Amino acid sequence: MLQGSKDSYTDKQKRQAEHIQKSEIERGVPEARAQEIAWATVNKQDGGGNKSGSGKSAAKRGWETRRKRLASQSQ
Repeated sequence: MLQGSKDSYTDKQKRQAEHIQKSEIERGVPEARAQEIAWATVNKQDGGGNKSGSGKSAAKRGWETRRKRLASQSQ
């Protein structure tokens, strides 16, 4: 069962989900299940809803900062 708003997904992700859903329906999967498969696939590929142009994740930026700090301390 689908939950939540799809507003946080980019237009590209929404188009991908529509295409996947259409393909699943053509294979004979019921429409509701096809929609679940489509959004699960988009989530698996992209890690959920992404705003376009979001850049690097905060976690990755944090790691790079810690790595630079550790490197400067060891010198």
